[in-house]
Amino acid sequence: MIGANDLKIGMTIQFENNIYIVLDSEHVKPGKGISLRKTKLKNLRTGSITEHTFNSDDKVEPARIEKKKMQFLYELNGIYYFMDNNTFEQIDLSESILGDDAKLLKENLDVDIMFFEGEMLGINLPDKIALKVVHTEPGVKGNTTGTAMKDATLESGLVVKVPMFIEQDEMILVSSKDRKYVSRA
Repeated sequence: MIGANDLKIGMTIQFENNIYIVLDSEHVKPGKGISLRKTKLKNLRTGSITEHTFNSDDKVEPARIEKKKMQFLYELNGIYYFMDNNTFEQIDLSESILGDDAKLLKENLDVDIMFFEGEMLGINLPDKIALKVVHTEPGVKGNTTGTAMKDATLESGLVVKVPMFIEQDEMILVSSKDRKYVSRA
């Protein structure tokens, strides 16, 4: 068991019959009474984010999450297929499990698939992913400097805002955390 005061960002816990990862943890000491631990938790089964305040003497069960490196192969009818490069074992995940992460997948991308006691929880993507721009409007002459942005459709189907100088068929880096343009690849 882990004491509430020991909760740190990135830890995984079992709480209220679910598996959570701690996104934020803050110690709060009100004027009277015992100290508290305010947390922001992400449910690894549903993807929902919730806030919970623990008393300093509360205990939670740690959750041991196993990660397995696998390669994304292809998508067919909303089912995404992955392969273990060592054993060549293949597994499939539905779009409902992947959620928004599905829009960042491209063939041959290595990801970590998370398991808890044999149950697949989802995937961990690399921090930055190189994707090809398949459609964007040409930049308007004289408007290629500053903070002007335009929409670009990427090979995975994701639409992101990019600077005006980005052209069709260019490779760009996209952050997997906030789904935003980072730089040219």
